[in-house]
Amino acid sequence: MKKLFIKLLSSDMKNPVYNFAILLFRIGIAAQLIVVHGLKKIGIGVTSVEVIPNPFGFPDTMNNFIAIMANVYLPFFIIIGLFTRAAALPAMMVTATGYFIVHANDVNTIKDIPYMYTISLLTIIFLGSGKYSLDYYISKSLNV
Repeated sequence: MKKLFIKLLSSDMKNPVYNFAILLFRIGIAAQLIVVHGLKKIGIGVTSVEVIPNPFGFPDTMNNFIAIMANVYLPFFIIIGLFTRAAALPAMMVTATGYFIVHANDVNTIKDIPYMYTISLLTIIFLGSGKYSLDYYISKSLNV
């Protein structure tokens, strides 16, 4: 019983369960970001393309490019674990913009979604991709 209790409390990052959890977390967050938020920005699964908010007044082409990259293409990199931290950063910045600027005056039930994405992507940035990722295999082959 004591061993089980110690295992439940430990945070061994070399533990296969930890690495599998990071894998599932990466896939879950990134896939949801693509399916729920990304595809409607490029017109897949909806009757009309979503109007992307532009709180900073960037040129529309640039604003749309950033939002589509952050919600469609970069999450794919997060899923496969390639340049994971670099891919999660722009996606996190877009969701943080949604939380702190676009939905700043909305009720918590509206802004909880960008908040949860921001915290989740920030967690991925801090923890990295884990052992089950292309980042891990590349760093091992480079002996980093």
